Amino acid sequence: MSLDLKQGSILEGKVAKIKPFGALVQLPGNVFGLVHISNISSSFVQNVDDFVCVGDTVRVKVLSADEKSNKISLSIKDAIGENPNQGEGSPNPDDEEAPRYSSPPSVVSSGTNSSFEEKFKEYVKSSNERLASINKRNKKR
Repeated sequence: MSLDLKQGSILEGKVAKIKPFGALVQLPGNVFGLVHISNISSSFVQNVDDFVCVGDTVRVKVLSADEKSNKISLSIKDAIGENPNQGEGSPNPDDEEAPRYSSPPSVVSSGTNSSFEEKFKEYVKSSNERLASINKRNKKR
C-alpha cells in the first residue's frame, strides 16, 4: 500500500466500479478500497446504483486497512457529517448540498396535530422528489 491509511481517517475518492455487494473506490495514491453495501447508507440499500455511480466523488471513512492482504474497508455512511479538517464527528458546515447517499429526512412530523392526510401528502411529495432525482441520475448514464 502506497498510502498510509489509519483507521478512522476521512478521505475523498472516486467510485471506480460498482458490484452487487458494494462499490470500489479509488483513493489518492491509486489505492482501491471497498465500501460494502451495508456501509453505503444508513437507510436500506437494495441496489448500490441507487446511491452512487461510477465516477462520483465520495467522502469515505477508513474502517480497516490490512497491508498484508492489501484490503481496505471503507464506509460512506460513517463519513457523512465528518470533515477531515475538523476532526472526528464534527459536522461540516461548508456542505451546500447534502450528499445523495444520505438518508432522506423523516416525513412524519413529530406533532400529534397532523392528520393522516397531511402526513400522506408530505410522504407523496418527498417520494416524488426522490424518484425524480433517481430518474435524472439514470438519464445521465
